[in-house]
Amino acid sequence: MPLTATFRAVFKEGTLITFYYEANNSCYRTSHPFRVQLAIYLACASGMLVTVVGNLLVIIVVSHFKALHTPTNLLLLSLALVDLLLGLTVLPFSTIRSVESCWYFRDDFRRLHTFLDTLFCLTSIFHLCFISIDRHCAICHPLLYPTKFTLRVACLYIGVGWSVPMAYTSFFLSAKAIEEGLGRFLQEVPCVGSCQLLFNKLWGWLNFLVFFFPCLVMIVLYVKIFTVAKRQARLINNTNRSTGSQIHVGASKRERKTAKTLGVAVGVYLLCWLLFTIDTMVDSLLDFITPPVLFDILIWFAYFNSACNPLIYVFSYRWFRKAVKLVLTRGIFCSRTSTVDLYQE
Repeated sequence: MPLTATFRAVFKEGTLITFYYEANNSCYRTSHPFRVQLAIYLACASGMLVTVVGNLLVIIVVSHFKALHTPTNLLLLSLALVDLLLGLTVLPFSTIRSVESCWYFRDDFRRLHTFLDTLFCLTSIFHLCFISIDRHCAICHPLLYPTKFTLRVACLYIGVGWSVPMAYTSFFLSAKAIEEGLGRFLQEVPCVGSCQLLFNKLWGWLNFLVFFFPCLVMIVLYVKIFTVAKRQARLINNTNRSTGSQIHVGASKRERKTAKTLGVAVGVYLLCWLLFTIDTMVDSLLDFITPPVLFDILIWFAYFNSACNPLIYVFSYRWFRKAVKLVLTRGIFCSRTSTVDLYQE
């Protein structure tokens, strides 16, 4: 039967020490000044609000406007759903864990929270990898792209992007692979209410590989994308200068703009998650030397990525700004707006 989080306090050497539970082996309660706690809660709440509202807008916009029903945008819709679910189901409890330094909820719910956290993070990187493949095909093979990357292919990628992370996470959590190899540490640390996230060597290395290989694929594809896009732009300029007319060569300007924007999104993802992923691998090899505060900072920096994509779209896509304006002015309640050409200048 799980313990209820009822605080108790005792005096030890003239100092008031607060515990989380009415148990002899309860963890000490981390005491922060009220202003510090309030500031952290407000920062986390702001991040959750941006994550939820921003990704909800992406889902509404892509779902409502028919001009946006493309394979690329279908992948973006699924990615926004991942980030929205992360903001609704994971971040609120991660906020409490980070601020209070204690897990107040049942152990079964802790495992569910870990499952959802890992699932959504892995699903994000699979989606970004598939988006990179989509952009590579659009830029490097523009004539084949309409027939090669269809809505059906996008749906297949989405299915793989959800099912593989779900199977991977389910296997390791059901097999209790996280606890294996942590026996000595779990015997030394614990107290009731401890919530420090730990990754054993197997889990740490596998997480690194699952992160590293899709990232390597994305980096290689985007290097090739930008090389081809630059060559196409140079060819277009030279051809137009010599003929004195506008001639289209290779991928369209819109496709290149999309590739550039999504390349920024991939870069932000790598920036946000790289430090945390490296730390989990190194931490498992060095007997968990990372201080809990630093670990929380790294994981929240990674969580921040879920709020970034909608902001990137706002600053990069004129069509997204037009669509958001229609949503906020309740223009989407008019049936005719679904057929609006958002790409029209």
